[in-house]
Amino acid sequence: MTPAARVILAPDKFKGSLAAPEVAAALAAGLHRSAPDAEIRQVPVADGGDGTVEAFVAAGWTRVELTAPGPTGVPRRTAYARYGRTAVVELAAVVGLAGLPGGRPDPLGASTYGLGVVLAHAMEHGATEIVLGLGGSASTDGGAGMLQALGVRILDADGRELPCGGASLVHAVRLDRSGLHPDVAGATFTLACDVDNPLLGPTGASAVYGPQKGAGPAELDVLESALTTWAELVGPEYARLPGAGAAGGTGFGALAVLDGRVRSGIEVVLELLDFPALLATATLVVTGEGSLDQQSLHGKAPVGVCTAARKADVPVVAVAGRTLLAPDEIRAAGFAASYALADLEPDPDRSMADAAALLERVGGRIAAEWLD
Repeated sequence: MTPAARVILAPDKFKGSLAAPEVAAALAAGLHRSAPDAEIRQVPVADGGDGTVEAFVAAGWTRVELTAPGPTGVPRRTAYARYGRTAVVELAAVVGLAGLPGGRPDPLGASTYGLGVVLAHAMEHGATEIVLGLGGSASTDGGAGMLQALGVRILDADGRELPCGGASLVHAVRLDRSGLHPDVAGATFTLACDVDNPLLGPTGASAVYGPQKGAGPAELDVLESALTTWAELVGPEYARLPGAGAAGGTGFGALAVLDGRVRSGIEVVLELLDFPALLATATLVVTGEGSLDQQSLHGKAPVGVCTAARKADVPVVAVAGRTLLAPDEIRAAGFAASYALADLEPDPDRSMADAAALLERVGGRIAAEWLD
């Protein structure tokens, strides 16, 4: 008797349409309908940005809910994932763009203070290994707000503590670390991100990501000046490190004060989900994201999943809302094939609205073409 096919579904979110667990569920429904004997394992993934906590909760980790200040200080409900002494904290879920009241950007005043509140909560409840997913930040404050919430005082020339927000850092002259949360000393911080930008300069946090947070030319100048002052105060050697510019410079604050270590977001996620062990008996892996494009080739989740699967000699197919890569680029990345919802529904709005049904159809097609 031919053994049943074992399929791992490891997609990222389809941004603006479906969360990663929903993508996996829709594909599973289509696969099961066409191949009812197949063993299907749903392992939604993320690369450290929005959706990271949900990926771990879907894998059975405990969701820990709390209230913390959003990017402009307005309290909001958020959560992190917990397993044993490991906590996965997602910046985007606390102080990300989605937390801006009314969607109105505040490039000079937004901060990461709420992120520090969540980190403190995790440590105070026993977490000693912190995985910090960096991405989707609404602020450009160099991680200053995060550190303020953890007890660091940032003072001006008159000894007054600075308010939160990236712009205020231009007045920073002294850093008082004496009140740093005591649990920081016993914790390790892994910074999961998919960018290698430094803090300053033309490829830094302000220049590259500031416009995405609503900063115009004048505001970008203010933020670059403020981050330069901040870097000189905290540690200019850290400002040059790859990843220091991640999430509006939050990487810098975590590197310099929390002794964080930058790692590929998707590699960290796959490691914690014990993905290599799952591959040992797999016959096919299906991954994907909303748009498979050039950015996907630089550290995004689908390519990370593909790399891991290919090391185990398991074929991988990709599913996307749209595919902007040429066939030779898809093959060069290691994918055996790719499927785009746009091929079934070319209207982008309808494709996003009907993504679940379209994914079921794609799942059925994958079963017919790969599981016979």
